[in-house]
Amino acid sequence: MSAGTLGSARIGVITFPGTLDDRDAARAIRLAGGEPVALWHADGDLSGVDAVVLPGGFSYGDYLRAGAIARFAPAMSAVVDAARGGMPVLGICNGFQILTEAHLLPGSMIKNDHLHFVCREQVLSVENTETAWTNQYTPGQRITIPLKNQDGQFVADERTLDELEGEGRVVFRYQGWNPNGSRRDIAGISNAAGNVVGLMPHPEHAVEAGFGPDAEDGPRAGTDGLGFFTSVLASLVHA
Repeated sequence: MSAGTLGSARIGVITFPGTLDDRDAARAIRLAGGEPVALWHADGDLSGVDAVVLPGGFSYGDYLRAGAIARFAPAMSAVVDAARGGMPVLGICNGFQILTEAHLLPGSMIKNDHLHFVCREQVLSVENTETAWTNQYTPGQRITIPLKNQDGQFVADERTLDELEGEGRVVFRYQGWNPNGSRRDIAGISNAAGNVVGLMPHPEHAVEAGFGPDAEDGPRAGTDGLGFFTSVLASLVHA
């Protein structure tokens, strides 16, 4: 996409068998001012989109491991190539799991340490505002985003964790309570270039006032997730 208006940005949303939140992601993109483009897992072409969202759900029933089968979908081959070429890619929940399985992000996602599904409003701190998906936030900002997962525990070896911390690639951290046992309270990370971001909470469920969770700052109550989508649009316009 050449620099221009926000509305000219086309953001693809990939649907896999078992995806649950593709329509929510598309609505969030539309509310932010972009054009959502529906993409199908079996297609190897990304239809000329400017960025991609891998939404939440239980792709292929989470058989083997969460995201392990979806990683081999034809669409993911195109996503891997595009991401390595600099295209912004966001993985939400199951999408984060798929990104780790595709080795676009390090580490792995395993079952929550308490072995139960968790669904709650979760406070996060924004640790990195230099990515394609977080540039509309402020460093240290606390946002409230819905969380729902059963395989949400982010794990990695100590060397990888130290590398993520040292390079500023921890993008979000759980505040108040770690809901799944993720190492170092990590809720989301990025690749080295900052165009690929994955997180377990669901920003697409917090984009409309009155329909999302109560935020700590009243005027934006319920819309803390919208910044993900306005961020990517801003990054595309200024690319």
